[in-house]
Amino acid sequence: MKKLFKSFGFAIKGIMIAFKEQQNVRIHTVVVILVIATGIFLHLSTIEWAVITLSIGLVISAELLNTAIEYLVDLVSPGHHVLAGKIKDIAAGAVLVTAIAAIVVGVFILGSKLLLLLL
Repeated sequence: MKKLFKSFGFAIKGIMIAFKEQQNVRIHTVVVILVIATGIFLHLSTIEWAVITLSIGLVISAELLNTAIEYLVDLVSPGHHVLAGKIKDIAAGAVLVTAIAAIVVGVFILGSKLLLLLL
């Protein structure tokens, strides 16, 4: 059990490092807070919360993996290398794809409910 708690500690430490050192993680966190506040205001259903939560988890996970990949590439290739740049660009692309998918989910779920409030 001690090992399990220790591993959770390492994971939380990693999240905190990314939050402190990566601007995009902080931006995603602000967006998450706004989405949650909007969801509470709009009284989302359980299934809507599930989809929103999954979308948030995917984007944050992709951002954390991208950060880890960037650090690893910087460690093994401190100088400029074409392949290192490609690796970083592809990892960033993965974040972009998940973020766009999350935006689409947000538009479908939150946007439609907000539109109904305006009409």
